[in-house]
Amino acid sequence: MDYAKVLAQEFDIKEEYAANIIALLDDGNTIPFIARYRKEMHGSMDDQLIRAFSEKLEYLRSLDKRREEIRGLIDAQEKLSDEVSASLDKAQTLSELEDIYRPFRPKRKTRASVAKERGLEPLALEIIKQKKGFSPESCALAFVDEEKGVKTTAEAIQGAMDIIAEQVSDSAEIRKRLRTIAQKSGEMKTTAADADKDSVYSMYYEYNEPVKKMAGHRILAVNRGEKEGYLKVGLAVDEQEPLHVINRLLDKGVNPLCSDILRAAGEDAYNRLIFPSLEREIRNELTDAAAESAMKVFATNLKQLLMQPPVKGKTVLGLDPGYRTGCKVAVVDETGKVLDTAVIYPTHSERKIAESKQTLLRLINKHHVDIISIGNGTASKETEMFTADLLKELDRKVYYMVVSEAGASVYSASKLAAAELPELDLTLRSAVSIARRLQDPLAELVKIEPKAIGVGQYQHDMPQKRLGETLDGVVEDCVNSVGADLNTASPALLARVSGLNATVCKNIVAYREENGAFHSRAELKKVPKLGPKAFEQCAGFLRVPESRNPLDNTGVHPESYKSAKELLLLTNYSDKEIKEAKFADLPQRVKAAGAKSLAEKIGVGLPTLEDIVKELSKPGRDPRDEMPAPMLRSDVLDMKDLKEGMELKGTVRNVIDFGAFVDIGVHQDGLVHISQICDRYIKHPSDVLKVGDIVNVKILSVDPEKKRISLTMKF
Repeated sequence: MDYAKVLAQEFDIKEEYAANIIALLDDGNTIPFIARYRKEMHGSMDDQLIRAFSEKLEYLRSLDKRREEIRGLIDAQEKLSDEVSASLDKAQTLSELEDIYRPFRPKRKTRASVAKERGLEPLALEIIKQKKGFSPESCALAFVDEEKGVKTTAEAIQGAMDIIAEQVSDSAEIRKRLRTIAQKSGEMKTTAADADKDSVYSMYYEYNEPVKKMAGHRILAVNRGEKEGYLKVGLAVDEQEPLHVINRLLDKGVNPLCSDILRAAGEDAYNRLIFPSLEREIRNELTDAAAESAMKVFATNLKQLLMQPPVKGKTVLGLDPGYRTGCKVAVVDETGKVLDTAVIYPTHSERKIAESKQTLLRLINKHHVDIISIGNGTASKETEMFTADLLKELDRKVYYMVVSEAGASVYSASKLAAAELPELDLTLRSAVSIARRLQDPLAELVKIEPKAIGVGQYQHDMPQKRLGETLDGVVEDCVNSVGADLNTASPALLARVSGLNATVCKNIVAYREENGAFHSRAELKKVPKLGPKAFEQCAGFLRVPESRNPLDNTGVHPESYKSAKELLLLTNYSDKEIKEAKFADLPQRVKAAGAKSLAEKIGVGLPTLEDIVKELSKPGRDPRDEMPAPMLRSDVLDMKDLKEGMELKGTVRNVIDFGAFVDIGVHQDGLVHISQICDRYIKHPSDVLKVGDIVNVKILSVDPEKKRISLTMKF
């Protein structure tokens, strides 16, 4: 297969670009490196598109590998005809390949194999030939043999029908046609396993929907309902069309006696062998497609969460709420260093509440706390109300924010947390994590397994290996788009940098501890096991603010330093300006001189020149600063305070297929259904909203019993 040609067509790019990406991937280059530093070779495709390209390339290669495996298996049986070989070459999917291989696959004991053992295959072949004047009944007499288990002509004909039915079932052509019919006209039908038992799946107790229209989140919902024993789920297809297709291909219509047998065998093949198999296939395909869609939503949400702007230069007090065991407290300085810890009991007796207040006031004043970060788990609402009440007693403005604590307990019990915070009890470690994830969401959340972060839907129903790969890709892309400070980055953050593995990360940290801070990117070459290829892949993503060379604190790759210096000279920067790294007006100078002309003189492509200009004009820039700042609060609402028609400001916490959940300052997030997001038609809520967006909403309805808040953005 010409992979470059196939992929160029699928991704609508030049064949040259497709060939370049394949060569770059095969040469061991990482996707972030290719996306960022090889733009001229692929037309400035982004990392997500290159990742999708890489996955499709892997699929095509596995398809070709399976094609050759099947060819070899059939050839070993000495049954590889030119026709079969051509069919294998034409197959575009794994299911098509498996359909071709089906007749040659070694089978377990079946009704057809038993009939063949009894010597009935010649009778089946004669019936299939349908010669004029041929009598199946008369011919069957010759196959009656009690020793072989064929006692009557009826049993002989039945055995022949079993053989014919299996042949029909093994036909790749018939399966392909019937699969298309089922996909086009099939309906998913669900019924209650026990209609008297109420559940969250009650809307599916009597439900049917065309397969081609069924949304991914509904497919995953009915699958889960079936798995939990609340639903019976099946595929319904009007059998008339499939049977007509089988009869048309099987029956020549020249011998009515054979036609009746062939029609019955075809019907048996469809009902007993083909339809159950197709039902499994189609449901698996629907589930796979729904899972892919859900993983894309999860990936989009995760990216937005990781790319939330950091709250820089603030001392943060983290609260990990709890009832019986109390609320864990940790104060961290602007660098994330732990200053103090405590345990308070704001949900216990009045005496305990008063003591808790005094403890927090003392910590806030002692460490000049700027913001309080509250985890959104058990007892969060009560802790938030306690905090809002406490802040009124301060003589300066201190804000709070409720943050997702998903994965905090996973982190606190991990080896990484034990290594980072060995002196702290694991319950206090989670309070530290909650404080730090407000300060720098990316640096903190990379320490947690992505699927534990909880911004998706049905993540536990996903293929876990595929989900892990998808989310790991998102984390990698985010870390490399932001960059990492070589002198402060944790091993967990370094491990996500392009080209670095766990061993090299440990060596970088060990080098820092032994030799002090890195003074340049070039010093990385002294780190054991960090060879030239690893340096090429990682250097551009690591920042060294302490370096004398200002380029070491930018996204300009060391391979482009010479070009960057030439650019500064060509745009008339003085030695003094270069030494002071003051290039804010570089975009204007480049525009005046002509970007294309400068790129040619320097010997770089236009995309690389544009990247160099962007980095030099804003050295040390953080792309997250361009995102909306997180919304901080100083007061709290109760669910009973909410009234229909009330207008509020909120933060988008999760975007799913059917809408978005918005934090409006009460313990329960409200749902904006997809139909209430905007006046125009949208395919998916993510077309308009993303995690972290600050939005204006109006309350449509409140149901305190079911803890449901319905919101609209249309007003």
